[in-house]
Formats: sequence, C-alpha cells, structure tokens
Amino acid sequence: MKVVIIDYGSGNLHSAAKAFEVAGQISGHEVVVSSDIKDIQTASHIVLPGVGAFGDCMNALSSIDGMIETLEEAVLEKKIPFLGICVGMQLLASQGLEHGEHDGLGWIEGTVIPIEPEDDSLKIPHMGWNELEVYGSHPIVADISENDHAYFVHSYHMDCADHSDIIAHVGYGDKLVAVVAKDNIMGVQFHPEKSQKTGFKIIHNFLAME
Repeated sequence: MKVVIIDYGSGNLHSAAKAFEVAGQISGHEVVVSSDIKDIQTASHIVLPGVGAFGDCMNALSSIDGMIETLEEAVLEKKIPFLGICVGMQLLASQGLEHGEHDGLGWIEGTVIPIEPEDDSLKIPHMGWNELEVYGSHPIVADISENDHAYFVHSYHMDCADHSDIIAHVGYGDKLVAVVAKDNIMGVQFHPEKSQKTGFKIIHNFLAME
C-alpha cells in the first residue's frame, strides 16, 4: 500500500510526510512524495497539501502534464481515497475567489470565499488551535470528539453548496467549514501534521480507508 503526497511546489511537504510516515509505520503504508503521475496511478491513498493562494496552487497543479486527468481517473473513477489539506482542501471546490475568480477541481460543489468575521477582535488569518464541531459518521472523523482541537492557518474558507458534504465546523465568529467529505474524497482545512493527537487520528482514519 502506497500513500502518495503530491509535490507540486506548494505545501509543507516535509512535516506532512513525516506525520504520514509515523502513521504508515503502524498501518503498513509506504509514503512517497512525488510529482510523477506514475506514482499516482499506483497509489492506494492520495494526499494533496497546499499553502498559499488558491489560484497559484491550482495553476501549479495544472501545470504538471497529465496531473489533473490522472487524479480524476484515480479519485473519481477508481475511487482511491483522497485527502486535501488546507488549500489542498479548498481546491476541491468549484471555484476560489482569492485574488480574482479561479476554477477549482469541482469535486465538491462550492466556492472558497474570504473569512469576514463581524467581530473586529477576530484577526485574519484565522490562526491557532480551535475545537472541532463534528457532524455525521464519515470514517474520516471516527473517534473525533467535540472537544478535540486542531491547528488552523487560513484567510479563506469553503462555502459548500450541499451541506451534507460538511463533516465538521470550527467556530471563528461564524461556523467555518473544517472538514468536508464525499465518499472517498475528503478535505481538512486545518493542518493534521501540526494538530498532534487530533491530527494523528485523522491521518490514521484516512489510511484505514480502502
């Protein structure tokens, strides 16, 4: 079993890889950081990290020859478990409005919009530890309880068209989407590699999926 963390020039690949390697030692998964579509074609699990602006990340991903088509075949047709992290989650949306309008992957219908809290004391970006408010029983949030905390760093958030795709919120003046899931397609707005116990649970749950 092979976990492929996509290297497209965006994201904290070192810390993400280390976190998945620790979990993979328990679950028996090899962890590979790669931009080679051949690795994605043989992956049992696919991870898309992301740091930076929505449009820049989408352009970087699209610039790898055959990447989008290979991902669509693996994730949409073969149903390989997929996890987007931070901006990697946001790229699942139909579009993002950061520095203009940009098309996303469109796997989860919605738009990535600025965080605009009514409370002026709440600073942007939303940065730090916050409690998760979990909904439903998708496997990605197995054993995640209401008082579990995760580490966030973001100025934009996903506004989902279908609320059934929302698996967890985080409170920051308003309810912001923290976890999305649609069958084998999952995304977390927080950084599991920085979220200690909660993050390890998320990674463990993801690797347990087939």
